[in-house]
Amino acid sequence: MGKVTGFLEIDRQELKYQPAADRIRHFKEFTLPLTDPEVERQAARCMDCGIPFCQSDAGCPVDNQIPDWNDLVYSQNWQEAARNLHSTNNFPEFTGRICPAPCEEACTLNIENTPVAIKAVEQAIADKAWDNGWITPQPPSRLTGKSVAIIGAGSAGLAAAQQLARVGHDVHVYERYARPGGLLRYGIPDFKMEKGIIDRRAGQMEAEGVTFHYNADIDGERLRALVGQYDAVLLTTGAERPRDPGLPGVELSGVHYAMPFLLQQNRRVGREPFDDMPIVASGKHVVVIGGGDTASDCIGTSIRQGALQVTQLDIRPMPPIRENKDIVWPYWPTKFRTSSSQAEGADREFAAATLELGGKNGRVTHVRCARVDPSRRPIEGTEFDIRADLVLVAIGFSGPLLDTYLTGYEFDLDKRTNIAANTDDYRTNVPKVYAAGDVRRGQSLVVWAIREGRQAARAIDLDLMGETTLPR
Repeated sequence: MGKVTGFLEIDRQELKYQPAADRIRHFKEFTLPLTDPEVERQAARCMDCGIPFCQSDAGCPVDNQIPDWNDLVYSQNWQEAARNLHSTNNFPEFTGRICPAPCEEACTLNIENTPVAIKAVEQAIADKAWDNGWITPQPPSRLTGKSVAIIGAGSAGLAAAQQLARVGHDVHVYERYARPGGLLRYGIPDFKMEKGIIDRRAGQMEAEGVTFHYNADIDGERLRALVGQYDAVLLTTGAERPRDPGLPGVELSGVHYAMPFLLQQNRRVGREPFDDMPIVASGKHVVVIGGGDTASDCIGTSIRQGALQVTQLDIRPMPPIRENKDIVWPYWPTKFRTSSSQAEGADREFAAATLELGGKNGRVTHVRCARVDPSRRPIEGTEFDIRADLVLVAIGFSGPLLDTYLTGYEFDLDKRTNIAANTDDYRTNVPKVYAAGDVRRGQSLVVWAIREGRQAARAIDLDLMGETTLPR
């Protein structure tokens, strides 16, 4: 905990942003960090609540010891706070920026709608640790002679790779893109997390013995070769297959899934070439279908590209401003939220079903919508059109891409077509092959991917060595 009476004396202070008129002119991070004394005051608000739900599964899947490092920051022992934070989370500078902070929703002080600013404190600890040189490579003291291949350099793959390398295994990470990070790099815009943050972690991991292989597409034949070459293979390829909206007109020019749009812009910012036809929002009326984080990222990217107007369609009714704590706390509530991208000027339509995409001469011109009833069925007579020159479909993902290594192996899949594996040992039905992260659990949060990568690393180390010192 922090100061005994801190939560009574100190108000919650949230991070501020650059003004929208300024931040939409660039793709850099725009959060204005708190000063050290301000962070220490926020950490002081952590109360002696008895049962810290913030570090339960409802709050923090990686089991961050939040009250402990809040107390350390309050005591100005930042270096020990960084050590504590890294004991449970390999990449707190990632989660401190892009995690939606279920820990704050689970905070006991959130019963009064004033949770501890956990996310801001976490980011401050991680950034201070880098600035002061406290984060250094941790190469193993001995080598095991065992080798592990990891397919996919996203959050789960990176977490597993670092854990396995630190206990002495020869770890090789195969990534189909040109740089590490997976959706951290290619799906999340730079204005939420600049990619140099990923690069410096990759540099640390290389110094710890991890070998990265980029531009490595793994098909069934290549996977079979890797299974024969390595002692274990871990699949962490994510859930990249977009959900099919099943809409008439989806084949029209100007209609795209969200990820190709975001990937192209991230490659532009990273100065990576791409061969696909450019998808840009400049000078266009943009309609984003979907109500989640990916839709929000499409909004912020479209505005920065110079869209004339951006409209977001959400089939869900407008949620309440405040949740009923008696029903949902400490779990993640459904309530009205406004992302920084939405606040930059998007029009939001709730309880709006997309009926079809209309066009002329093969190009989209409008989206036909209707209001829905509580069961989300369109209400006859409520139809309306929204002008659209660019439509971005951001309604989530259905599982891993199927035209990859899955075509060469008969993996057991669950009912959502994710690779089947439990959270005890993360083994698939194929000998020597494990699966973790979104490829196993389906579309989820970065913090869950880190958790699964760490747990899969422990399971692999235990299988290879008969014992393990890695935490679960």
